[in-house]
Amino acid sequence: MKNMFKIAALSLAVLLLAFAFVGCGKKDDGKVYKIVSDNAFKPFEYLDTATNTYVGFDMDLLAAIAADQGFKYTVENVGFDAALGQVQAGQADAVIAGMTIKPDRAEIFDFSDGYFEDGQIMVVAADSAVATLDDLKGKVVATKAATMGLEYAESVKDQYGFTTMMFESSPEMYQAVAQGTCVACFEDRSVIGAAIKDGQALKVVGDVINPASYGFGVKKGENADLIKLFNAGLANVKASGKYDEIAKKYGM
Repeated sequence: MKNMFKIAALSLAVLLLAFAFVGCGKKDDGKVYKIVSDNAFKPFEYLDTATNTYVGFDMDLLAAIAADQGFKYTVENVGFDAALGQVQAGQADAVIAGMTIKPDRAEIFDFSDGYFEDGQIMVVAADSAVATLDDLKGKVVATKAATMGLEYAESVKDQYGFTTMMFESSPEMYQAVAQGTCVACFEDRSVIGAAIKDGQALKVVGDVINPASYGFGVKKGENADLIKLFNAGLANVKASGKYDEIAKKYGM
């Protein structure tokens, strides 16, 4: 009889231990991903001064995808260059910041499927006579750190005879052009469209340059599960009509 009690007690202990391990597994399922983003890239991410919170197409799309796929996350709007740096350094799990998918970035990041297509366009002051790249000769062009606009400007500056001046944010770059410190900049078409709509004394000239897709990015070789979740959620959000609803909300 004593042996039977011992066996029963041992069985109960093993069962309780098994439940403990299952409980630990459930805690792992509740991982909270740290996602970083830009802080001044309207309509994708920007500060709503009325609520003191960051809003925008990227913010709403991420929320919809997370709700669809059931994962938890936090967002820190640290600025574009800082966001890329944090992911590369392993200080954040992913970045969503209107980041163009291109070959050199694909060596550093693994990207989701493209979630938005855009391209660069030349921007000048509203009263400027500058109309073509040839008009930039001998002038200074504003650029934003770590962007496609910077990359494009650097690639053609020798050909067209202009120099560049770099800024950390889009608003600073716009101000430099509007006030005449620089004669032009190159910016994503949808972003500058929102800025002009909001009253920036700027205008676009010429055609769209290098159209490409934006992607959600993680450090190369890491967080493959998060990329799968994002892609699956993106497909569902598009199929449900939620994607179009978000785009319409931000005038895109």
